[in-house]
Amino acid sequence: MSPVRATIADRAAAPAVLTHPTAGGLTWRPWTRADVPALATLVRAVQEADGRDWFTPADEIAETFDAPAYDPADTLLGLDADGTPVAYAHAERFPTEGATILRAWLLGGVHPSRRGEGIGTELLAWATARARQTLAAHDGDPRLAGLPARIAVDLVDGDPAERRDLLRAGGFEPVRYYANLLRDLSVPVPAIGLEPPLRLVPWTDALEDAARLARNDAFRDHWGSQPRTPESWRAHRSAFAPHWSFLVVDESVRYPGSEHEQPGDTTVAPGTPYVVGLHRAARHEHDWATQGYTAGYTELLGVRRAYRGRRIAAALLTHALRVYADDGMQHAELDVDTDNPTGAPALYARLGYAKSDGSTLYAIEL
Repeated sequence: MSPVRATIADRAAAPAVLTHPTAGGLTWRPWTRADVPALATLVRAVQEADGRDWFTPADEIAETFDAPAYDPADTLLGLDADGTPVAYAHAERFPTEGATILRAWLLGGVHPSRRGEGIGTELLAWATARARQTLAAHDGDPRLAGLPARIAVDLVDGDPAERRDLLRAGGFEPVRYYANLLRDLSVPVPAIGLEPPLRLVPWTDALEDAARLARNDAFRDHWGSQPRTPESWRAHRSAFAPHWSFLVVDESVRYPGSEHEQPGDTTVAPGTPYVVGLHRAARHEHDWATQGYTAGYTELLGVRRAYRGRRIAAALLTHALRVYADDGMQHAELDVDTDNPTGAPALYARLGYAKSDGSTLYAIEL
């Protein structure tokens, strides 16, 4: 018999009151939409100081305010005496519909000119405490109160070593490793086709939710993955490249509708083509100059579990590689969990991808 897990309120041990950082003598307040340009400037300065060659643009920051679970109380902006932002944090929360784990994701940074004053240490403590509060707030829902929970921070391999020390001092431990892979598109791409009744089709608005349900099934056995709701599926799309995105449908299946697959979900009508694989791409054109190459980025590649082993992922990815190349891209790029359960790293290696960078997920498990 499995032991009974304490409720999330007990495990989160959230403080009743949040204390703003005092280091640096800054003034603190939540983010507003009007802060987006200044936030983009600050985030770029932080990322440049960390040695990044890719950056978070203003339009991606602006999307934060439209995310389905966004709450301004989860954000903090530190202003100097002139009113200029020099530090920021966000304890991002996520929708809980269908969740099997409760999550909070921490983002933050301090301008390089204000480092060494203790601001980062206190800012991490504030963000962690805020994450504990948002997780503990689920205690009143019996469906959620007993779920495991995670507070996570992503660290790029090239980030300053003191950041790892800061996270460990804050109670975070490395729990997962990811690889950024690059593929030279001047190298020929193999032709990998599909056998009927499988057919590769363009990504269309009409199949958005069919693609979402295929994604949810495909990633159900992936570590940390949670189902996407219609709202979260459409969030954070500023870099979405529909002309580089594709689906595979099984023409032999008459789909009975999303209500049959996911009770209560009526987004996909009976008779809609049955999506069994997807490739969703992004175009991060703002990074090409600093990275020194153009690239098509594969955001999502997934195949329904019952359809694995039929070369659907390989067909989708090689098709995307050819489209990237036809559009003049020099490289293809993607990120992968190094312990991916589907054998994806081996597929990428066979198709000519090689590691260019990596990241580590640090977490407090509750």
